[in-house]
Order: sequence, then structure tokens, then C-alpha cells
Amino acid sequence: MAIYQSFAAIYDQLFDAEMYDQWVHFSEKRLSPKRPVVLDLAGGAGRFATLMAVRGWQMTDLDQSDEMLALASEHAAEKGVNVSLINGDMTALTGVGMFDAVTCYADSLNYLPTPVDVMQTLHQVYQHLNDDGTFLFDVITPYQTDQVYPGFMFNEATDDDRAFLMWQSFADDDVEYAVIHQLDIFDQMADGHYDRHSETHFERAYPLEWWQQELTAAGFTGIQVTADFGTTEPKEKTTRWFFECRRGGQDK
Repeated sequence: MAIYQSFAAIYDQLFDAEMYDQWVHFSEKRLSPKRPVVLDLAGGAGRFATLMAVRGWQMTDLDQSDEMLALASEHAAEKGVNVSLINGDMTALTGVGMFDAVTCYADSLNYLPTPVDVMQTLHQVYQHLNDDGTFLFDVITPYQTDQVYPGFMFNEATDDDRAFLMWQSFADDDVEYAVIHQLDIFDQMADGHYDRHSETHFERAYPLEWWQQELTAAGFTGIQVTADFGTTEPKEKTTRWFFECRRGGQDK
């Protein structure tokens, strides 16, 4: 019997916790507490949603993984807060309700396989925002996919050394601004040997002008782009863009 039971649980333990605090800070600076109903897309294990709920926001975590949502339920219970959980696809949000704000972090939009999927998600977000609602998200840049990720390697262990992550990234020669991540997790079993679990992930970036054009086409206004969790202006070697945009009062 494995110690951690699932890839999701191990990945959740190994993710940099400081980034969640930075996403919370970025969000709270741009959202009004008078409009507290927030949908977090691809919210995974719910650490961001839980931190926001502790601060008084009414959070919904939408993710396609039942394992991740189960972890989200545990994290919320540990903090004594309520986080609504939805197993859903961010390209098809029919039935999820309306929100004052939508967030989507950890370059989750880059994991969508095609530009059409991204465009459909932008339109879906717009349709599920209340008037003057805010959409906050981050994405990796073409500089990240083309210059930083090819040849990238990252190794990390859980605090008790019972599970290890090996992460390697390679350029995708067939798709512009795309990268392939090979993730291998070694999970110690009850008899001491390590069970290997492998996943391959695909990410695709787009030029800044493309994002601005598609957000405008979806109906968003007041589009602002920053770097470093909103603290600096984008530069040539920026690896991650942070977007803030709004839905106007008129339906598109």
C-alpha cells in the first residue's frame, strides 16, 4: 500500500507553497471585498481557494480531477472554511453559476491543447462573470517555452523522503511556443521499494498580442498585463504574464 495513495497527493505536497501566498496577494489587491464570490479555474487541491476562503472570500474550486478535489475538501476542512467544489471543464462552464471574479493561475490556460480551447475558455469566463466582474490569470510566455524550459530539470523530495519527483522539459518541435514536461514520481511502498508513476504534460504559449486580441474579442475591457505577480512591467525576458481584465456592463 502506497504512503501517499496518488500522484495528486504527492504533487500537492511538492508544489511551492509560497506561490499560493503570492497569488492571494495579487488577487486581493485587485478584487473588491464587496464582491466576494470567486470561481477558481483548474483550482486543483484547493490551496489557493482555501487561503482566500480564510480571508473571507466565497470560493468555488473547479477542476477535472476527483483526486485533486478530494484534497481540496481536506484542506478546506483543516482550516475550518467552506469551499464549493465542482468537477468540471473550464472550456464548458454551463451550469456553474455567476461570479464576481474568476481566477486561473499556475499557467493552467497554457495546458489547454489548442488555441480554440483557450478562446472558448475566455468566452466562457466572460459569460459567467457578473457585470464589472474581474478575470485574473497568469500564463507562461514564449520566452519561457523557447528559452527556459528546453533542457530544464527539477528534482524534489517530500519532507519525509518517501516520495520523489523528477521533472524534465523538452521543446516540442512540431508546435510553435510549446513544451513537453515529463514527470516521474517515485512513491515508497510498504515493503520499502519505490513505485514509479509517470505523466507527460503539454504546454503552449502565445504572444502577448494574441492574448490581448482574444481577450478583447471575448468582450473584456481594461486589460492590464504585468510581471512578477503584478509588481513589475513585462520585459523581453519575462517568463510569466499576469492579466487583469473586466467584463463591462453590456453583454457581448
